[in-house]
Amino acid sequence: MQKHDPQPEFTLVAPTALIRAETHGWRAKCLQRLIRLDLPVPQTVALPAASVKSIAQGHRIDAPGILAHFGAAPLISVRPSPENPDFGGPATILNIGMNPARHAALTKRHGALAADAIWLRFIQSYAIHVARLDPDMFDQSTPGADAIAAALRNYASETDDPFPEDPAIQLAEVLRSMARAWEGTSARLLRQAKGASQNAGLGLVVQAMAQGIGQGISGSGVIQFVDPVTGAPQITGRYLGQSQGRDALTKTEALYLTRDVRGPSLQDIAPDIFAALLDQGTKCRAKLREEMQIEFTIEDGQLAVLDAVRVQRSSRAALKIAVALADDGIITRNDAILRVEPRALSELLHPQVDPRGPRDPFAKGIAASPGAATGRIVFSSSAAQASAARGEPCILVRRETSPEDIRGMHSAVGVLTERGGITSHAAVIARGLGLPCVVGASALRLDGKDKRLIAGERIFHEGDVITVDGTRGEALVGAADMLPPALDDTFRKLLSWADAVRDIGIRANADTPDDATTARAFLAEGIGLCRTEHMFFEEDRLVAMREMIFADTPGDRAAALARLLPMQRADFIELFEIMHGLPVCIRLFDPPLHEFLPQTREGLRDLAEALDKPLSDVTRRAEALAEFNPMLGMRGVRLGIVLPEIYDMQAQAIFEATVEVNRRGDAVVPEVMIPLVSAKREVELVKTRIDAVAAKVRTQSGTGFDYKLGVMVETPRAALRAGEIAQHAAFLSFGTNDLTQMTYGLSRDDAGRFMNTYVQQGVFPEDPFHILDVDGVGELLHIGAERGRRTRADLTLSICGEHGGNPESIDFCRRAGFDYVSCSPYRVPMARLAAAHLALNDAHHH
Repeated sequence: MQKHDPQPEFTLVAPTALIRAETHGWRAKCLQRLIRLDLPVPQTVALPAASVKSIAQGHRIDAPGILAHFGAAPLISVRPSPENPDFGGPATILNIGMNPARHAALTKRHGALAADAIWLRFIQSYAIHVARLDPDMFDQSTPGADAIAAALRNYASETDDPFPEDPAIQLAEVLRSMARAWEGTSARLLRQAKGASQNAGLGLVVQAMAQGIGQGISGSGVIQFVDPVTGAPQITGRYLGQSQGRDALTKTEALYLTRDVRGPSLQDIAPDIFAALLDQGTKCRAKLREEMQIEFTIEDGQLAVLDAVRVQRSSRAALKIAVALADDGIITRNDAILRVEPRALSELLHPQVDPRGPRDPFAKGIAASPGAATGRIVFSSSAAQASAARGEPCILVRRETSPEDIRGMHSAVGVLTERGGITSHAAVIARGLGLPCVVGASALRLDGKDKRLIAGERIFHEGDVITVDGTRGEALVGAADMLPPALDDTFRKLLSWADAVRDIGIRANADTPDDATTARAFLAEGIGLCRTEHMFFEEDRLVAMREMIFADTPGDRAAALARLLPMQRADFIELFEIMHGLPVCIRLFDPPLHEFLPQTREGLRDLAEALDKPLSDVTRRAEALAEFNPMLGMRGVRLGIVLPEIYDMQAQAIFEATVEVNRRGDAVVPEVMIPLVSAKREVELVKTRIDAVAAKVRTQSGTGFDYKLGVMVETPRAALRAGEIAQHAAFLSFGTNDLTQMTYGLSRDDAGRFMNTYVQQGVFPEDPFHILDVDGVGELLHIGAERGRRTRADLTLSICGEHGGNPESIDFCRRAGFDYVSCSPYRVPMARLAAAHLALNDAHHH
């Protein structure tokens, strides 16, 4: 069968060869670009993914044909080249072609020490990665004739075959083992978690070894030109004499690259090589349009560039790098916008631990991913997922994380590990997810059996609250004081570029002056939902509110509300002033009245005393207000119609605040929104009274002002009857939280119990309270929008539920022709960037 199959093919990587990332992988394509830039890249042969797949299926590769490209008795390496560097791949194997004859020749040229190290290293890596033998049998650490003999003996006794000496056999076996490793289950799961498709292929790159071992200056290292955490320009990297591959990153005796107080550097011992590296770095950045980390080897004073990879970076660094490349004219502003992931912006908004507050650190490690988070300790991914399902923030604590922990990391607010470094699995994944993370906290002891974390004298259990400070690399006891995040010029610059291309408005939901200030800081274009009820829960107001509830006549009710009027007016003046003339959409009072009454017997007794009424009256009124299903009871516009004095007072406060702020110089046009509407007549009744209040305020103040009246669409009926409701409304704002509850007949507060099961069994593709249900709820939005606009062409449409900030919802609203989305203040930057991405991707497709 196999004889007639076409042989897997390979290509010499030359400037004009046909090499594409889709077929040969990113590493092969990148090496070709380095060759085109005239960088000193050793001879390289690339195998496309199709060839690697056929090798995995058992077809023989022409190993002697590949070796022919590398001259007589070569030493070569094989590296993985998947389509995307994030997909990983099998371990690199160096020094293929080593055998007793090569060993003798190397001993003559470089001395026994160097030759022994290379020969032993190759036997070990071949035994472990190709023959898949137990690593413990090959941990001979000090090279020498004895160690080599022992390694060869162990190999022969484990495999029943002597160690292969023919370079063609070695190469064919290495290629086969790497091709098969890529097809394995764990490798597949790992790359799918990184977004690889089912059938993502692996290319392989065969390259002549640059030795890094020799009489003159010889060694290997890596260099990059930006800091991976901040993105600021700075040369970082390590160099290790007489070494190969990425040894310099793991060995403590490695040198720094630039002159440094800590000891000699590459710049001191080889200034011209250092200068050449800088020059190559500049070339790479300009031509590859990216910040690269260059892997280099020096053999007897000769520099070779083996590889260049995108610098691993935090979200903060990704933003800084994209903006710097655009500022330098290397990429366009639109490219810079598209290079920053909207969801990653949220990490830049992460709180940091307040340096002025008390700190009680119990562990010190490496600051692997910036930002800080507080949560309860969990020791497993399943516990993290359970905690997230309960809505409890948790910190995942592990000895070190593995690919199986990815889902747990997704569910946690922070990560703490006992082992690992800045490029360990935990660190890389946490930076990608924007999770605060501390790794290598080596003084910790994890006791998995008893679910304990031991730090010296201190013992923590699952469920204890700790804070992870990923910026300083510490874990703190309890919940630390937090500082809001740093939003620098780079952040503002990128978002201003995004604002220039996006075509849908972004407002914020803001109930308090603090929220409004945050919204302004993040450049929201106004407030899309200001819920007024929280304003009534403050101590002095609660008393007046309760008096209003117990009033027996409309007059008594109005008198109690009159005490609230100046407080409400002050609230609105403050909001309008913070928003400086930007639109503010105020939702009239929404919750059922029983929320304002004490829930306990003692509370009711105190209330009776305060109101000077018999306890029996108070209890009776509380019972009368109790409802079977308050979410669907007397709330929203229903209260406004049964007890119209509440809305009268709120309208008066809004309009008097408008007059006052207009007088101070900001032109305010308040938007008044009626909640929970389900019938046109409700809007007519409320509108009549609000118009009357406006007329009264205009007369009393002797000044004119404008306002808009609109409807919050939260019931399916309001969406279906939007055509007639729009006769009386200047805007419709869809409250997707309640609309989702009522469309599904599902209480958001109770859904958590079975949501996981529903999503796992594919009943719902996603939790509809997190990701807008575009089919069902989306159809109601379409119907409401279309019928409303048919009645009134200039009708303003928006959504103001929690969904507003999700890129998926913004996409839906853009397509449906909505004017803006409104989301929580901290999601405004992400929403601004996501809207720009959508606009740019659309333009690209057209």
